[in-house]
Amino acid sequence: MSITRRSARRSVRILGVASATVALALGVSNSAFACNISEFTAKADCDGTNGVIVVTDKDASGTPVTISVFLKNNGSDEQVGESQELTGSREGTTATFTADWKPNATYRVHVKGGPVDEDIKPDLVTPSTACKTEETPTPTPPETSPAPSESESTPAESQTPTPSASESSTAPAGTSSNAPSPAAGDSNLAETGANSNTTLIAGIAAAFVVVGGGAVFFGMRRRGANSNR
Repeated sequence: MSITRRSARRSVRILGVASATVALALGVSNSAFACNISEFTAKADCDGTNGVIVVTDKDASGTPVTISVFLKNNGSDEQVGESQELTGSREGTTATFTADWKPNATYRVHVKGGPVDEDIKPDLVTPSTACKTEETPTPTPPETSPAPSESESTPAESQTPTPSASESSTAPAGTSSNAPSPAAGDSNLAETGANSNTTLIAGIAAAFVVVGGGAVFFGMRRRGANSNR
């Protein structure tokens, strides 16, 4: 059976349609399994009392990518830790970044690998409650001085009795000074230098001596005269 020109054209056409269909199917299949930014998610979580940021990759094609996390701070992004390599899976694989995140902070998560080189949208905003609540310091009560004991508050009585006013102001009776007291005449002489009474007394005494001596003399002469008789 000979193949006519028309039959050959029809066969070529059918083959072309089949090839195009296969190519389209392969293209759709490849695009379906290609890495896509929509397959990545980020979440702020707590590992005990430490804050962490967990990035999940559910890329079924298993395309290796690099994950980087940045803290957005008034246009000056600060990278958190080091970038991590991640290979996705249909079930999902995760990369964990340790970050002591603050409440209501904003983080930018960047994915780079295969056809993807962009940030996960929207940006990650942390919860309003931190992983570890700051403990409020307990106020320290003011120090109070210990109440003085009875022995400390009341001064001890002195062992030496305090003399009364009369005893302290009046010297004890019967006490005399060991120093000799000056004679009366000495005190008068010290005050005046001489005493007129002393001269008068001395003159009278001398007169009495003279009279007495004369009386004795005349008495002895008279006794001698009587004996001669």
